[in-house]
Amino acid sequence: MKVIIADKTHIVYADIICETISDAAKVRGTGIAKRQPKYIISKIEKGNAVIALDGKTFAGFCYIESWGHDKFVANSGLIVHKNYRNQGLAKKIKKKIFEHSVKKFPNAKLFGITTGLAVMKINSELGYKPVTFSELTTDESFWKGCQTCKNYDVLQRTDRSMCLCTGMLYDSETKTSKSKEVKEKTFTRLKNMKQTLFLKKNKK
Repeated sequence: MKVIIADKTHIVYADIICETISDAAKVRGTGIAKRQPKYIISKIEKGNAVIALDGKTFAGFCYIESWGHDKFVANSGLIVHKNYRNQGLAKKIKKKIFEHSVKKFPNAKLFGITTGLAVMKINSELGYKPVTFSELTTDESFWKGCQTCKNYDVLQRTDRSMCLCTGMLYDSETKTSKSKEVKEKTFTRLKNMKQTLFLKKNKK
């Protein structure tokens, strides 16, 4: 099984990717925005997608969307073909697209909205945190993408403040800042411990 960044040689899988997304929406009975082959092809051509292949057989897919002049980035359309589910493949795809997103858009805030508990768990492991929709992009083109979701009416009725999806955000700057803060506190604590031990030793 290969999980790789998709290129033009993978355009031939556009139809089955869209079919898999559509079938998953019917089975789950939850909100999954439909996508057309032309849209999937555009993501592949720009190098903004990851595909999983078992030899030449399609197994899974995910793509990158950017909003607000690349200030916000979303990993969307995560899908695994029914023949390859419950094998941990979704986690591998998500990890690959996450790493690709961070590398390609280092200054962006990564976010996503999902109803899937499995995706929420994977996101949490990658460092995403649940947030209100107000912390996500205000780009109208992003929210228009929700129009093909069966729950779009909920989003409209709440003035886009909430829906059945959970919003999740990964902010590399915040994470780095917190990590630095933790390291500084740890260093200070160790430094104080050493000073205390030194004073006690000299008193003897």
